[in-house]
Amino acid sequence: MPKVLSIVPYKIFPAKLGGQKGIALFNEYLARETALVCITVKSNQPGFAKGYLLLNVLSDSFYRYINPFYFFAVRKLLVEHGATHLILEHPYYGWLGIFLKWVTGVKLIVHSHNMEAMRWKSLGRWWWKILWLYERQTHRKADYNLFIHDDDKAYAIKQFKLDPFRCITMTYGIEWDRIPPQEEIRKAKVKLRNDYNISQAESILLFNGDFNYQPNLLALYKIIDTIDPILRQKKDFRYRIIICGRGIPMALTETNHPSIIYAGFVDDISIYFKGADVFLNPVTEGGGIKTKLVEALGYNLNAVSTFIGAIGIDPGMCNGKLLICNDGDWDLFCTGIVDASLVKADIGPAYFEHFYWGYSVGRIARFIESE
Repeated sequence: MPKVLSIVPYKIFPAKLGGQKGIALFNEYLARETALVCITVKSNQPGFAKGYLLLNVLSDSFYRYINPFYFFAVRKLLVEHGATHLILEHPYYGWLGIFLKWVTGVKLIVHSHNMEAMRWKSLGRWWWKILWLYERQTHRKADYNLFIHDDDKAYAIKQFKLDPFRCITMTYGIEWDRIPPQEEIRKAKVKLRNDYNISQAESILLFNGDFNYQPNLLALYKIIDTIDPILRQKKDFRYRIIICGRGIPMALTETNHPSIIYAGFVDDISIYFKGADVFLNPVTEGGGIKTKLVEALGYNLNAVSTFIGAIGIDPGMCNGKLLICNDGDWDLFCTGIVDASLVKADIGPAYFEHFYWGYSVGRIARFIESE
């Protein structure tokens, strides 16, 4: 069993958002395959770590990313725990990982959650090119590179000149390996219709996310300003749109949108995934795989997405349940919503073979043990 030291340089506990859940669950499942110790910031609560030791070594200050004294603290922990592998979540601690590899001989693993520089470029940050050069150097010095989806892996292999045999896809995952029982889905549908007074004749459309994140907020405005008006013109299609998530602007919740229900942050989002008929993913900005779309399909929910919103998810493994339109073609997007409401197929086993954490992390453990 490999002995792994992981550096998570930001708050993930309690894990509520997609990115936080991604790392928390990756570590939880990795701890079943390896002896894992995680170094993280002071604000993370060790009690949430399942199956591994979490050490609050790093400051929550921004300057933690350039503090040279962490080299000595992390080197000491590598030796104390006999770690053979060091995982960096994101490339920002590349300098630290590279120095530790040189000094200790530890195998360096970079776990990429998106192409960070390209994400910042898409958000208009002028310094993205500097980050791109740093990101490239970090990945090139790593012994193993984990990417969130195949497109990112292909980009990095080509643009960073990486060895393909040292790269593998480590996608965001789900914790269940089969579709929910039909009785759970039936009860969820009944609950949503009762709670929000939705008739049987109306399709339940769902969009959720953290609306403090600009790409999600822009997608929400696109639903309100463009998608909802187009759908209202389809006289034979009756629907209600439920919006879940924290950070919905108060100005929206105070405005009357007859077709839209602002549920806000909910304690159990799984009820909404199980009870809805179609998941909407009109996101056109940001990087990485869209975790909410992965979860929606895993709950056997039909989905309509923009092209960029579906990156990392192969429609071929979704059995017709994922409909994709070109970014910005909102007429086609709305046609897709109507079409998706009629799909009766179930998501197939191939989907779970790719996205279930137990399977994907098992592949990673074998990958890093291969030498």
